[in-house]
Amino acid sequence: MDEELVVHLNPVVHHPQRGPKWLRVIQEIWREITFGVGTWGAFRPVFTVLVALIPFLFLGQHFNREHQKATDWSLLQIPLALTILLWIGLYLWSIFDAWKNALNVVHGNQDQS
Repeated sequence: MDEELVVHLNPVVHHPQRGPKWLRVIQEIWREITFGVGTWGAFRPVFTVLVALIPFLFLGQHFNREHQKATDWSLLQIPLALTILLWIGLYLWSIFDAWKNALNVVHGNQDQS
């Protein structure tokens, strides 16, 4: 066998870092949380619950990229506001649902319902 195998590698291009160091750290933490990877990605369910605690906005569903569900629930809360008990039930259920779906993302179960 007189054949040679030649491998050409492209040089690694380093892009210049933009912004102050503290801003880059915050951007990296946000990237890990939203992708559900790394140490901060494991924090995703807790962060989702914290965001979902803000009433009326259903931000936990938006954070989990379930925008249609958040929009539907936002519209559903209008008639439920007439009966405060049902609205509280929807509010508590949205927090639980956001937490459950964030856990599914962290554990790799992409089947979000």
